[in-house]
Amino acid sequence: MANLETSLKECLSSIDGATAAALVDYTSGMALGTLGGSKDFNLEVAAAGNTDVVRAKLRTMELLGLQEEIEDILITLNSQYHLIRLLKGRGGNGLFLYLVLDGGRANLAMARHQLRRIENELEV
Repeated sequence: MANLETSLKECLSSIDGATAAALVDYTSGMALGTLGGSKDFNLEVAAAGNTDVVRAKLRTMELLGLQEEIEDILITLNSQYHLIRLLKGRGGNGLFLYLVLDGGRANLAMARHQLRRIENELEV
């Protein structure tokens, strides 16, 4: 089992094109840990803003009566991918891993695979 700091470092070191990672509580909008970002990309603001995305999707699923679980949410921009992975089990309820990828270097299938592996190893 890996702790939060180790897991965020693993996101940036093992996922090609990863530029930032965070663990976020979507009930409060607070980032519990962040790594990466830049002066032009405030990871705290992005993490908090993506809580609205998660809440909206969960609310919509409830209104539709969908009995499914969200694995991940992908947002594609011109030059970036934003991957949101909701945590399951071991105290992860209400949390998501947020990963920012360079669109020119990232392999989405591999990023999803690696993020799933990191989630499984993360001890919250």
